[in-house]
Amino acid sequence: MITTEQIKALRDETGISIMQCRKALEEAGGDKEKALIILKKRGGDIAAKKADRSLGASIISSYVHGTGKVGALVELSCETDFVAKNEEFKTLAYDIAMHVAAMNPEFLKKEDISEEMKKKATEIFEKEIVGKPKDMQAKILEGKINAYFKDKILLEQPFIKNPEITIGGLVQAAIQKFGEKTEVMRFVRFGSLEK
Repeated sequence: MITTEQIKALRDETGISIMQCRKALEEAGGDKEKALIILKKRGGDIAAKKADRSLGASIISSYVHGTGKVGALVELSCETDFVAKNEEFKTLAYDIAMHVAAMNPEFLKKEDISEEMKKKATEIFEKEIVGKPKDMQAKILEGKINAYFKDKILLEQPFIKNPEITIGGLVQAAIQKFGEKTEVMRFVRFGSLEK
């Protein structure tokens, strides 16, 4: 039998609704770690179901590092003002802005990488696969290119406060938590020109 304390502990850790936490714990036979995995999987399913919804509200959050030499702005969108005005949503936007200031991503998502950039990376990495088995070259090349760009794509970067989750995973968790489609719309990072 699942106890109220187990449900409360899972809710406190994830911020996900009591009903979803209870269902995950029941499915996991009371095992908290399994319940976390179930909730994470469901988060992806929920995000996919909400993908075609319209975004109607946004918040712009800023972060300026204590030195005053690095800062970032992030626009985080959702479906309603109700969620956009939520303190946890504002904290999420702030955390993403802090991450942008610290990690300096070049692209929001993989689709933002130009064909020209992909071509240049391919030319560089093709030299590294010379001499590798012919049947493996394409796969090795693809792996090298993906690894190179992964560090440059905001949604694929490990979150600086918790490297076990990516920024994309953080946004998916927000979709599950708030029950609304949520997206990082754009970001910009500023850095001092001083050397």
